[in-house]
Amino acid sequence: MAKVIASQLRKGNVVDINEQLYVILSAQNVSPGKGTPVTQVDMRRISDGTKVSDRWKTTDSVERAHVEEKQFDFLYDDAEGFHFMDPETFEQVAVDPDVVGDSKVWLRDGMRCYLSIHNEIAIAMQLPQKVTVEIVDTEPVVKGQTASSSYKPAEADNGVRVMVPPHITTGTRVVVNTEDATYVERAKD
Repeated sequence: MAKVIASQLRKGNVVDINEQLYVILSAQNVSPGKGTPVTQVDMRRISDGTKVSDRWKTTDSVERAHVEEKQFDFLYDDAEGFHFMDPETFEQVAVDPDVVGDSKVWLRDGMRCYLSIHNEIAIAMQLPQKVTVEIVDTEPVVKGQTASSSYKPAEADNGVRVMVPPHITTGTRVVVNTEDATYVERAKD
């Protein structure tokens, strides 16, 4: 196992704390005006699914668990869970819905994701950082708005609400950051 400093933890990382494995759900570095900077971490215990919050100094060492990270393509979901396929061996694996969590809205057929495998079980999933979605509903352009200063609400074809620039209209394909559902750019395709 390798030690990393707390400020380097990211969503999807797996850490070992007191012989228990935890998957990081979110990690945020906080620098208060006075005092020591800290890393606020929300994580899920893999053994029983319990969600836990913890706070470490950004310079504290944390034990990163050894897990195998492999690329898989998303196929479909059903009552058994979310099904992925290894693009090299064509072996399929079913992933528990708790592992996928809120990320399920971003999954598309054939999407390449990273699964963290520990003892032949998928324990964490990482999506691509950016995905392309189509805007299905947004307000019309209001004359006089400038493109640089204001954003308007829009709904993507996967149901996620995204703030987009005024020039984006219904039917436009845009690139969105999967971590925080923010607009990145208009799709090039």
